[in-house]
Amino acid sequence: MRISVVEMNSKIPEGWRKCKLGDVADVVGGGTPSTKVAEYWNGEIPWITPKDISNLKNRYISKGERNISKKGLENSSAKILPKGTILLSTRAPVGYLAIAKNDIATNQGFRSLIPHNDTDNIFLYYLLKNNIEYLKSQATGTTFGELSGSVLKSLIFLFPSLPEQCAIASVLGSLDDKIDLLHRQNKTLEQMAEALFRQWFVVEADDEWEEVRLGDFFPVVTGKKDANFATNDGLYPFFTCSQIPLRAPSYSFDCTAILLAGNGDFNIKHYIGKFEAYQRTYVLIPYNPIYFGFLLTLMKYYLSEITRGHQGSVINFITKPMIENFVFLLPKCRDLIQEKLIQFNELYRKIDANDAQIRTLEKLRDTLLPKLMSGEIRVKI
Repeated sequence: MRISVVEMNSKIPEGWRKCKLGDVADVVGGGTPSTKVAEYWNGEIPWITPKDISNLKNRYISKGERNISKKGLENSSAKILPKGTILLSTRAPVGYLAIAKNDIATNQGFRSLIPHNDTDNIFLYYLLKNNIEYLKSQATGTTFGELSGSVLKSLIFLFPSLPEQCAIASVLGSLDDKIDLLHRQNKTLEQMAEALFRQWFVVEADDEWEEVRLGDFFPVVTGKKDANFATNDGLYPFFTCSQIPLRAPSYSFDCTAILLAGNGDFNIKHYIGKFEAYQRTYVLIPYNPIYFGFLLTLMKYYLSEITRGHQGSVINFITKPMIENFVFLLPKCRDLIQEKLIQFNELYRKIDANDAQIRTLEKLRDTLLPKLMSGEIRVKI
């Protein structure tokens, strides 16, 4: 017997009603055209897989890694989903969420929800976001959990009137809009750092400059913890090889560090403060802090070259000497670049300030979310 969210929270706020998801939205599956037929691919229809939204930093998605053609759509179970559709991954894994920014199609890893006229799509997005763990608990399967369309349609939730839905969506959406803006600002700042690096240290590089090694600027060490060290309620970021940090109950580092994933996609992050690190994550702490922003930008710029000699037949990995022995050019007189080094650090100082504001806004949003969705806090209409 399935227990609905409404049954677990018996008190219904005044003016709210119990509804099955299938009564407020059309639940639509997806599909994959045959990869053996070239004409089914590289068309003009954006086609989304769960991987495309696994690291999504905002609510909206407009395209994925691949497009399908009209023939691909016609010869598969994929369907055109209108702008505003809620995309919910329902297998491998359950729980990735996004809103279609434009007409879009998905693979079979989704059950997407097209809201009816009496349901606000942004409210529905936040309703599902607030109940991700509940949705996961409704999945079945031995190899991997899958949330079927029939089960999804039958799940019961509380819905306020449409005007109150819109008001709740406005409160939460305004917080996410600010978060999205800060993410865009950070992307611009990172692009500025890359442009300055290219101009100053690539285009304007001089034949008289000397070769230096990355290992001359920081010790190359890794974390000591395995993935099982992560906890859901940990106080500290736990940097693994994934792009999204986990949480850890304790920390081994308290510093300003560059973090390079030692396997997988070799992503680069940075962090200031207390954190933990996975045994295949390289923690790079500059001997001289003035080089921090410069080294971070350099490693992003030359990442494909640093990792070019990666090893591994199943999972790619890089070794400590590959990082230590990477060679680049600098002026023999370091005083010539002091002002430039300071500018890199200033750009990343702004990024870090934005990141701190993002965390504050996310905490506020995540605090309000369950209270608004349960009616504990009411929004004036």
